[in-house]
Amino acid sequence: MNIEEIRVYCLQKKSVTESFPFDEDTLVFKVANKMFLLASLEKLPLSVNLKCDPERAISLRENHQAILPGYHMSKKHWNTVIIDGSLSDDFIIELIDHSYDLVVASLPKKLRNLF
Repeated sequence: MNIEEIRVYCLQKKSVTESFPFDEDTLVFKVANKMFLLASLEKLPLSVNLKCDPERAISLRENHQAILPGYHMSKKHWNTVIIDGSLSDDFIIELIDHSYDLVVASLPKKLRNLF
């Protein structure tokens, strides 16, 4: 999976926006103005930061070398996923979906009902 495939997938999700709020290198995807995916466009191999349930985050890190505590993020709620070919595209999509769903679930009920 490459950054363009990730970008296209994220933008297909309801109410997703993309921006560069930090610098020209860090692409950020948000839903309802809350981040669910960050990607550095300069680093190789590509890596993305994704929100994750804290218990699942620990399990993922223990079972996958390409999943690390979130770089420059809350280590409890974010993972850095290295896109190096060791994880299947379907699994990466599942992790993106999980991150998006967590953010949507955290929204106030009247906003959440829009998704």
